[in-house]
Amino acid sequence: MQIHPELPWLKPGDAFPDTALAWPADSDAPGLLAAGGSLDAGSLVRAYSQGVFPWFSDGQPILWWSTDPRMVLDVKHFKLHRSMRKAINNFRLDPRCEIRCDFAFEKVIEQCAHTPRNGQRGTWIVPDMVAAYRDLHRQGFAHSVETWVDQQLVGGLYCVAIGRAVFGESMFALQDNASKLALAALVGFCRAHGVQMIDCQQNTRHLASLGAGEIPRPQFVAQVEKSIVLPPLTWTFDPLYWSHILDT
Repeated sequence: MQIHPELPWLKPGDAFPDTALAWPADSDAPGLLAAGGSLDAGSLVRAYSQGVFPWFSDGQPILWWSTDPRMVLDVKHFKLHRSMRKAINNFRLDPRCEIRCDFAFEKVIEQCAHTPRNGQRGTWIVPDMVAAYRDLHRQGFAHSVETWVDQQLVGGLYCVAIGRAVFGESMFALQDNASKLALAALVGFCRAHGVQMIDCQQNTRHLASLGAGEIPRPQFVAQVEKSIVLPPLTWTFDPLYWSHILDT
């Protein structure tokens, strides 16, 4: 039998409920915390700072989630498979290839919104979400890591960063391995700057194959609270960061 707990409805500017009040595992939407509110930058920063993220489809109200357990990638545990190690080596030695940060954020989020995905119809990156994260990027809290070949954007990802807490959002690839290269670059960047984990929000087989795993929500929230007060990151990619991946 499905359980439908009461769902708080937020007005713009309202505080988020305690994450412990999110719908439980035996409900029909585990991790659902609240609905309504606003996607303005201030609300998004408050949400991520508390371990909360928005996720909804076109035609739905804004829905806020805090899953338990939480899927995260501990950057120490990133799995660099042999084929990916070869791809990184080929990429970094090819003068036509480059990793860039925040060079084409809007193109990255648009590609993430429109690239077809196996087993999915449509996207949760609806126009309101695109507009919200563009604004978050302008305010310095959303970033892109981009894979470029011959001066063409071929893959990448975007994420949210507050202090030294990094929250992965979505990625895309127009060529083989392009999104994995961007993720590997992000892991190298995080290792170089002492970032311990990348939030992945929800469990997928793909993320698990790369070394991501689940941790209890209280542990995740506690780590976020420690990380958001640290000095913010400078989003540039130095080719030397590849050594943080390849030398392990």
